[in-house]
Amino acid sequence: MEISMSVLLIIIGAALVTAIPRVVPLMLLSKLQLPNWFMRFLSYVPISIMAALVGQELFGMHGEASNPLLANKEELLAAVITFVAGWLTRSLLLTVIVGIAAMALVRAFL
Repeated sequence: MEISMSVLLIIIGAALVTAIPRVVPLMLLSKLQLPNWFMRFLSYVPISIMAALVGQELFGMHGEASNPLLANKEELLAAVITFVAGWLTRSLLLTVIVGIAAMALVRAFL
C-alpha cells in the first residue's frame, strides 16, 4: 500500500493538532505549584464531564419523542439501577458490571 505525500502530511498535521493541546499545558503546569483550591476544583472535572455525558444521553431529545423521560425509559431504568449499585457498593468495577447487565436485561425484556 502506498501513501501519497498529501495523506502523510494530513496524518502528521492531525497528530500535531491532537498532541499539542495536551502536551503544552502538561509541560507548563508541571513546573508550577498549583494552589490547593485549584487542585480541589480540578478533582471535580472528570465527574462533571461524566455527569454531562450521561445526562445528555438520558434526558436529551431523541427522535420524535416530545418527553425525554418517556423516550428513554429503558436507559433511565438501567441508569437508576446502576446508580443504586454504585451508591451501595462504592466499587467502580461492580458498578460497571451492574450497569452493563442492567442495560442488557432491560433491552432483553422491555
